[in-house]
Amino acid sequence: MARKPEAIAAIATAPGRGGIGVVRVSGPSLFVFAQAISGVEPKPRHAHFTPFLAADGSEIDEGILLYFPAPRSFTGEDVIELQGHGGPVVMQMLLARCLELGARLAEPGEFTRRAFLNDRLDLAQAEAVADLIEASSQAAARSAVRSLSGAFSREVGELRDRMIDLRMLVEATLDFPEEEVDFLEAAHAFDRIAALRDQVAEVLDRARQGSLLRSGMSVVLVGQPNVGKSSLLNQLAGEDRAIVTEVAGTTRDALRELIHLEGIPLHIIDTAGLRETEDVVERIGIERAWHEVSRADVILRLVDARHAELAPEDLVIDERLPAGIPRILVRNKIDLSGGVPVRADQEGRVRIDLSAKSGIGVALLRAELLRIAGWHSHSEDVFLARKRHLDALVSAHAHLGQAVEMSHALELMAEELRLSHDALGEITGEFSADDLLGEIFSRFCIGK
Repeated sequence: MARKPEAIAAIATAPGRGGIGVVRVSGPSLFVFAQAISGVEPKPRHAHFTPFLAADGSEIDEGILLYFPAPRSFTGEDVIELQGHGGPVVMQMLLARCLELGARLAEPGEFTRRAFLNDRLDLAQAEAVADLIEASSQAAARSAVRSLSGAFSREVGELRDRMIDLRMLVEATLDFPEEEVDFLEAAHAFDRIAALRDQVAEVLDRARQGSLLRSGMSVVLVGQPNVGKSSLLNQLAGEDRAIVTEVAGTTRDALRELIHLEGIPLHIIDTAGLRETEDVVERIGIERAWHEVSRADVILRLVDARHAELAPEDLVIDERLPAGIPRILVRNKIDLSGGVPVRADQEGRVRIDLSAKSGIGVALLRAELLRIAGWHSHSEDVFLARKRHLDALVSAHAHLGQAVEMSHALELMAEELRLSHDALGEITGEFSADDLLGEIFSRFCIGK
């Protein structure tokens, strides 16, 4: 027998002082709960200005009480929101009063999890709630709103509906082999499978763009001391974030700056100049620099444009750089060498000549970073996807490809279609294990 859900409560606004703070409660039959804390009989979806009362009838605070009876609420249960003054002490007193009335403290993401379990949101929409809160750019926020409104889920649902039709055709052919009519040929099933595979690829492409908006790229600046790494960081950031001097070894530790290109967050990391040194502090900084290099998505390899050939020290650095990470050779200080800004292919890698000090040629670098990221404009049709969404779409695409190859082995084709169908179902939560749900919602903030 299923256990009756408990009422849960949490402070829904961010920690700290503010003009307004919100305590949220969700659970069964909260009408009496609302009466006890306010002394009024709440009307559904009506803002009541009321005192919030302690057990002895004294006033904790005064503010707005909102009552949303099930099922027309965020969680699908009765929901109460208490909007009071946003001081930490007041909020804790209101929360303690809710716990005293029988609620328990909500776990991270538990309100949204209940919305998912009560079919108010599917899993992709539930994840979009957290993505909207954490959005680091306007483009990311707009994409999260699209996913929250169900745009991503509808696209996946349409793919799954087409998949169901195809599976029915294949199963019918398997179940009635004696029929004269070839179901698959008559329904152009093989062409439809190939077309569906192309449609999955198109959704995957847009989801990858959304994934870039969500997580961005880590770009690490690498080179010898005084080659202009800190100047380039400042130029990309649009302000003086790093100290720039003629003294070699000025940067001792990794300096991080978040910038946005076309809405994509780029985590630019300036590192200590790479060289042999007896300075203990600088040596630690160099070790940390190599650690950042190992985790980079893109390496900006800076050299001095005034030198036609790479110095032996530069060759040592190049030999140690990881082979699998995209790399841009940046020849800096063209303002001193008399060079011009240029993008060129050099020995299989892109080379960009620029001046970090004046900004000449930096636009070429920005464009190259977008190219490496795989970014292209999709106007407003990008979904803020997560890695698990991409993995599911890649899996669905791969199984459809296998189904195309199995045209003369219908049992295997049917199995590949089933696996592709299941992969799409994982995105919206039709086929989600409890441990996956626990992992997803545990990363939400408390109160959401």
